[in-house]
Amino acid sequence: MNIESIRQEFPILHQNINGKPLIYFDNAATSQKPLAVIRAVEQYYQTNNANIHRGVHTLAERATADFEATRQTVQAFINAESLENVIFTRGTTEGINLVAASYARTFLKTDDEILVSSLEHHSNIVPWQLACEVTGAKLKVIPILDSGELDMEVFEKLVNEKTKIVAVTHVSNALGTINPVKSIIQKAHQFGAVVLLDGAQASPHLRIDVQDLDADFYVFSGHKVYAPTGIGILYGKKDLLERMPPYMGGGEMIKEVSFEKTTYNTLPHKFEAGTPNIADTIALRHALEFMNRIGQTHIAEHEQKLLRHATEAFSVIPKLRIVGTAKEKASVVSFVVEGVHHLDVGMMLDANGIAVRTGHHCCQPLMKRLGIAGTIRASFAVYNTTAEIDIFVAELKKILEIV
Repeated sequence: MNIESIRQEFPILHQNINGKPLIYFDNAATSQKPLAVIRAVEQYYQTNNANIHRGVHTLAERATADFEATRQTVQAFINAESLENVIFTRGTTEGINLVAASYARTFLKTDDEILVSSLEHHSNIVPWQLACEVTGAKLKVIPILDSGELDMEVFEKLVNEKTKIVAVTHVSNALGTINPVKSIIQKAHQFGAVVLLDGAQASPHLRIDVQDLDADFYVFSGHKVYAPTGIGILYGKKDLLERMPPYMGGGEMIKEVSFEKTTYNTLPHKFEAGTPNIADTIALRHALEFMNRIGQTHIAEHEQKLLRHATEAFSVIPKLRIVGTAKEKASVVSFVVEGVHHLDVGMMLDANGIAVRTGHHCCQPLMKRLGIAGTIRASFAVYNTTAEIDIFVAELKKILEIV
């Protein structure tokens, strides 16, 4: 795998920030986009701009074909059973909200239980809280160990016949922890619970096979897998999706409408009301094809090399403490520096052209559990290099000498 060749596909990387070459280590927030993705958006608006599914003219037919080709690519990317399992959303957050509003509010009753974990992004907490307020169900939390790993012994005790939904992240956005989701799914299914996996951070780094996992719902965002913002995927098992009422009403999700009664469209269109984000959906296909061309195994191997290199380098920096030391991690390193606020470190790194994320990473309950206000998070993608990490470490050492 030629990293320099891959880097040439990302025009944004070749610029100076504050007079220094950009080093982009904020990939857990959003990835950069290759030329193929940028050009796909441009081509749609230049040559095929039309609404889809409804028109019989040439532009509409071409746009529809490109749009639905993405659904086929996604089906293969996650190994879904059929195209009917693949629902387009605006992102991970909307996918979780769709399931919480449509499935949870329909089928949960008073004193049923939803399990989430201490690692969750707010997007995988708040929708379930809202569902509990409506249904009378209770939210239970799987705790974590100091390493940032789930306490699976407590999970085994928490899941029971009252458990109806388990919603956990596949990979922690804040710490990089890879959760044992297959074991979680197997245990939950023993009690008849359904499982939703937040795959926002897993999808760029891991091979996703929803059938092998036996996930009931799986959600992820395009912008984490080198595609534009505003497009996401909800995978759901067909029998569950068919039982769920529509999330939104409008065009596309109907078969027939009268003032007396409306009949709904078949899957997947039942959950895709209104004109979709056509251009960015088409671009998602090009992003996944980019990943497929490189090979997810090769991407994962390279990112693990970066993770090891960074972890070793950070471990010997005085006053720096890595937060999250799980045995299984994706390419995320979060850390704190004794006596220095994380925001100050982030701003000084930016002054040297290095982009990292600072703060609570939309995981306030996790930060409270860890007893910290936030972390500095460096997260890596396929286009990052060990040389960039070495520059990062050198600049960080200089910063810590003066603060």
